[in-house]
Amino acid sequence: METGKPTHASWTVVLASLGVFMTALDTLVVANSLPALRGSLHASLDDLEWTVNAYNLAFAIALLTGAAVGDRFGRRRVYAIGLAGFTVASAAAALSTSVGMLIAARGVQGAAAAAVMPITLTLISEAFPAENRGAAIGLWGGITGLAVAAGPVVGGAIVSGISWHWIFWLNVPVGLALVPLSLSRLTESFGPRSRLDLTGLTLSAAGFFGITWGMIRSNRVGWGSGETITALLAGGALVTAFLLWERRTATPMLSAELFRSRAFNAANAVSFLMYASLFGVLFLMMQFLQTALGYSPLAAGLRTLPWTGAPMVVSPIAGILADRIGTRPLMLTGLALQAGGLGWIAVIAEPGMSYTWLAAALGVAGVGISLCFPSVANAVVGSVAPAEMGIASGTNSSVREIGGVFGIAVLASVFSSPGVYTSTRTFVDHFSTALWVGAGLSAVGILAAAALPKRIGSVVVRSVPAAAVISEESAVRT
Repeated sequence: METGKPTHASWTVVLASLGVFMTALDTLVVANSLPALRGSLHASLDDLEWTVNAYNLAFAIALLTGAAVGDRFGRRRVYAIGLAGFTVASAAAALSTSVGMLIAARGVQGAAAAAVMPITLTLISEAFPAENRGAAIGLWGGITGLAVAAGPVVGGAIVSGISWHWIFWLNVPVGLALVPLSLSRLTESFGPRSRLDLTGLTLSAAGFFGITWGMIRSNRVGWGSGETITALLAGGALVTAFLLWERRTATPMLSAELFRSRAFNAANAVSFLMYASLFGVLFLMMQFLQTALGYSPLAAGLRTLPWTGAPMVVSPIAGILADRIGTRPLMLTGLALQAGGLGWIAVIAEPGMSYTWLAAALGVAGVGISLCFPSVANAVVGSVAPAEMGIASGTNSSVREIGGVFGIAVLASVFSSPGVYTSTRTFVDHFSTALWVGAGLSAVGILAAAALPKRIGSVVVRSVPAAAVISEESAVRT
């Protein structure tokens, strides 16, 4: 009997890591295909926003529910269903003949990813004893971080070498192999079978969709239009109703008690603003590299590595420093570097500019986010009781995704202008203005970081490379 345990554990870490790799890759792989999508599907700027935000929004809203569904109906079963749904949605995205079909498929992808991502860490935790769990989670996190850093590069290589359809076809054979292997090689397990908060899920989904719709449509119809104002007000009212419901229901998605902590609130504010800046700028940066500087999708993806790849090197060091000097100094420094790096790009951006100075500025911003990732994770779990770490991490993951949706909508609104894609000079001028807004979001994050206590708890997150934090690795109910 004992000889079977290592085999089961090995299968678990391999299958969970491959599942999380596939879903994490799709968080950023689309970013580099936006110019190709604009040309192939005749997509507007609004359409491009929805192509990215449909995935992020669906993921954020369903994230906390995904872990609870796994607890209730079986983690292996829900994991396999999530993989199957992600695979089918990927095929639908690849077969899309209109931007509306693509956006709908991306939304289903995001919802399915919310069933996959939080369960992967639970599966690994169940399969390994405590003394070996850290190494397994470290491997899982390294693979996740690799997917995040590789996303723009893989997307660029596929778009340059084949076509944008294959960034989605790539998932299909992987998913077809993972589903039967997961059902046959993983062990079924259950968690607390509490009642699902379907009312909270519905209110939050409708509310955040309304707010996102209003912000994106403002590009076309204006901030003062009846459609924009109605969508924003209705969305805000529904989010308020969601928060009030969470305070009274017996099985909340979101624990109101968590928000009594100043450290928890400040850390989530930092996370929201940092990801708003990061995702908003990334949405425009991939287009800038191809439209204004003339790089191919692959060359553009490789040139983002000083920014997106920096966490793989810097964040483990930052995790160690957090134990010695606390999280607040690292957050303050990181946000200042990200704001400074983005502001630097806004100043030097020119059509056909040399890559050398752009790489230096991207490197500064990359070091900045590398310092923030482990610091925010440490602050979140260190500000709550051990029994609340799972729900606290899941809440923070949702906040991050909503921040990314907000950042893309806001920066695209600033960037948007009639004829912005018809003239390189006009494109760069509006790109620079939008980057100042991205830098400003990071700068506002400095104020949130300053509200943190000097020392927060005693838990330091170092076992998982912080590049993996982009892909919601800690959204799990343990």
